[in-house]
Amino acid sequence: MRGDERVQGTMFATVVLEDRIPADHPLRAIRRLVDPILHELSPQFEALYSQTGRPSIPPEQLLRALLLQLLYTIRSERQLIEQLEYNLLYRWFVGLDLEEAAWHATTFTKNRQRLLDGDIAAHVLARTLATAERGRLLSREHFSVDGTLLEAWASQKSVRPKGDDPDRPVDPGNTGVSFHGERRTNATHQSVTDPEARIARKSANTASLLAYQASAVVDNRHGLVVSTVVRSPHGRAEVEDALCLLQGLTGMAPQPTVGADKGYDTKDFVTGARAAGFTPHVAAKSRGSAIDGRTTRHAGYAISQRARKKIEEVFGWLKTVAGLRKLRHRGTARVDWIVTLACAAYNLVRLRGLLAA
Repeated sequence: MRGDERVQGTMFATVVLEDRIPADHPLRAIRRLVDPILHELSPQFEALYSQTGRPSIPPEQLLRALLLQLLYTIRSERQLIEQLEYNLLYRWFVGLDLEEAAWHATTFTKNRQRLLDGDIAAHVLARTLATAERGRLLSREHFSVDGTLLEAWASQKSVRPKGDDPDRPVDPGNTGVSFHGERRTNATHQSVTDPEARIARKSANTASLLAYQASAVVDNRHGLVVSTVVRSPHGRAEVEDALCLLQGLTGMAPQPTVGADKGYDTKDFVTGARAAGFTPHVAAKSRGSAIDGRTTRHAGYAISQRARKKIEEVFGWLKTVAGLRKLRHRGTARVDWIVTLACAAYNLVRLRGLLAA
């Protein structure tokens, strides 16, 4: 028998949000990992807020919402809030009741500096690694390092000579802006939109762009991000950032290995890695390599060269799924914060499958 369509909706309904989420949904496993981490961060949250005044939006909900934005490639915080109004799955993950209104998008703007000052993203990343340690999933012997460029939230036409008046209005139609035939370098020019971004390119065959340099260290066993940093790019940024990351690693096995591509086959990196206690397994250049047969003859060297490609999966995930191919934040500190949180989100996705297996 054909059913009749109801014109008037039900006035009262009893709906349990928990029952609307499938038992095998991937977000359930991720939330089981996230909730203990946020509970452990409660003392850090307490130190960031005043003891008087009106209650704020819980920082746990803000962080779950930001993780949701990274996991589901939501392009803006306004779109995220729009989704929270009607998406039951998102409301459940963030921790909002059915009758509770989502907050305004500017709440992220007002609380971002507070979370940045507390270095909350680094704490979340560190606790994902602690979870991996408890599950015996983290290697302490073999690592890989690499870097990539992230396009800044600034246009090439925002680049002006450094002596130019920063308060001069930008031509809205760009009709009077032309830099053809003009030599522009980081020493003489900078963006008025994002002064900390730098003109850079990954190789001689690629176009230059305003970008930030992101570097990361991953373990070779499961490709989990161990450490990351974002700096303004320059000629030796990759090598300097890689050495900084290696020197910051603690609790390693005796003489661990670190794999890298040919860009790290320099005397500075090889010497610095050995001084930090690592055996450099860099891809050797055909001429003038900084390593020799004493390193490349071992079977572990070939394994490191295969395993180091796992770090490319991290950068690919950050740029496509997390939406960081074109950054939405300006300034080195904020870009570093969101990249660190995105790496923590990547670890959570990996841990969901690894712990289940």
